[in-house]
Amino acid sequence: MTTVLETPEEFARRFGQLWGARDADGLAALMAEDASFLSLTGGFADGRKAIIALLKGEMSGVFSKSRLVTGKSRQRPISAETSILYQRFVLSGLIDAEGSDMGRVGAMVIAVLTRRSDGWQAESLQFSAVEA
Repeated sequence: MTTVLETPEEFARRFGQLWGARDADGLAALMAEDASFLSLTGGFADGRKAIIALLKGEMSGVFSKSRLVTGKSRQRPISAETSILYQRFVLSGLIDAEGSDMGRVGAMVIAVLTRRSDGWQAESLQFSAVEA
């Protein structure tokens, strides 16, 4: 699945699709090569290679059966080349170390997006728990 985004509005939908496919490489490709990523678990990674490693680890553990349902979204354009995305999700299918379902949680992606020659990418992305 291609990760080139023509508009910043495509980011949340593509993020959800790639999450559902457990595609750590595709998710990391949504981010700039030198992006920073704060994961829902509190993991932090700088740079695409470290982001891929973090996501692969989490997707083989707590998020291995998780599903995202898209909620409210808001774009805040800063300039023609920069936008901030606020995207709410409901995350379900989380499993603990014993394999038990952990229920649903509210989550939010907050990303600083910039337009580059190869489309819109996140310079910084936080995936945080919020009230459901």
